[in-house]
Formats: sequence, C-alpha cells, structure tokens
Amino acid sequence: MAVEYIEAKNVNLTFTPPNRAPVTALHDFDISVGEGEFVSIVGPSGCGKSTFLNVLLGLIQPNSGEMAIKGNRVSGPGQDRAMVFQEFGLLPWRTVEDNVGLALELRGVRKKERLIVVGKFIEMVGLVGFERHYPHELSGGMKQRVGIARALVSDPDVLLMDEPFAALDAQTRDIMQAELLRIWQEAKKTVLFVTHQIEEAVYLSDRVIVMTKRPGRTKTIIDIPLPRPRDYEMRVTPEFNKLKLSIWNELKDEIDSQGGPVRA
Repeated sequence: MAVEYIEAKNVNLTFTPPNRAPVTALHDFDISVGEGEFVSIVGPSGCGKSTFLNVLLGLIQPNSGEMAIKGNRVSGPGQDRAMVFQEFGLLPWRTVEDNVGLALELRGVRKKERLIVVGKFIEMVGLVGFERHYPHELSGGMKQRVGIARALVSDPDVLLMDEPFAALDAQTRDIMQAELLRIWQEAKKTVLFVTHQIEEAVYLSDRVIVMTKRPGRTKTIIDIPLPRPRDYEMRVTPEFNKLKLSIWNELKDEIDSQGGPVRA
C-alpha cells in the first residue's frame, strides 16, 4: 500500500444539543488512507460516516483524537481538501463555467487565468459545450459533474465525497461511477468516498472501511484486489460478488432499528 496520507486516530465526537440528551456520533474512530488511494466507507444509516467527512474537512471539531493529512494536523478547513456533496449545491444564477470557477474567483484569480483552469476541468468531466448553461438546463448527472469539477478546480490533495450519486437514477449512477474512475485516474487525487451501496463501494475502491452502528468506529477493512481499469462486466464475476458478500456479512449485524438498510 502507498505511504499513509490521511490518518485519524481515536477520533471521538459527541453532540450536546441544548435540552436534549447528548449523542455520541464517533467513538475511537480510526482510518488510514494511502496517497492516491480510493477508499470507501460503508455503514448503517446514522453511524457517523458523513459526520467524519465533515470532521476531516474541518467543519466540525472532534472532542478528542488526532487527524493529519501528509503529517499536518487537521485543525480547520484548508485548501488541501474539497468536498462533493449529495446535494449538488450549484448557484442557480451562475453558469457551469462560473460555478466551477467560484473558488478561484473568491481567491482573486483573474478572469483570463481562471477560465483557462476552469476549461481544463470542464473538459475533464465531459461538459465541453455546456460552459454557458445554467443548472436548471442540466440533468442530474451533469450537475454532479459540475460539482466534481468545482471541487477539483482548487487542486486539493484530498477529495471527500459524501454519497454524491445517491440522488441519481440507477442508469445515470452507473455511468457516473465509471466517469468518476476515469476522472480519478486522470486527476490523481486521494479519494474518501461515503456510500450506502455495497456494489458501488466494491466497484470504485481499493479498500472498503466498514463502520459499526452509532457510535461509529471502524469494524473492519476489506481490500478490493480487483484489477484496474474496471468495467461494468466485472460486476457479474464471482470475485466481485464474493467481495460484496464479505462486506454484507460484516454489516448485517450492525443494522438495527436506529438505521435504514444498506443496499447491496
């Protein structure tokens, strides 16, 4: 495996809302991701998967534990990380070009230079010809491509993805999974990907981290030794289905009344 790039050790987080009982979201959560790896996190609903991404992004401070990227302690947001959310979050009054370039604009990059960089990533995600379109003129898959390009344009070291394809129909989701692998191989980023879908995790990942029910911690880590590049036909092979079953067997005891089903 590649050298450790993202490390989290004994991360604990308890929410203490006023007039309500405290809720422990994460308990001694550990994770280690190598540079350039694609790692997925699966677990029951409410186990803290998305919460951990927000902790790693620097939006939420844990109660205790250590987190580092490239040996640098995570203490808040930084340009070395970017998030792709389940909700597209595009600004409806801005074109594709302007949505993708928002971070560069906020950093004061001049328009001429900005458009050169933006054009590169619009091409990478397959949206050439749609630069001047507005979000309401795009399909769901196209909107998520804009979201991926917007995250990549700042050249982060780490791409965090929180169920980015959950709102898409099944066919578009399959297409976007293949496109994400292409983009990942071209952009050479380290990816931490949260999903409820076991098949998606196996298809995309180098390793899959299975979390326990809340409070979330790492239950097991499953290597995905399938060759790359990967194609759709791989999903019907005995090797693929054996990996799906291994993950399901780790998850089924964790699924209880506090969370919904995990999709195979």
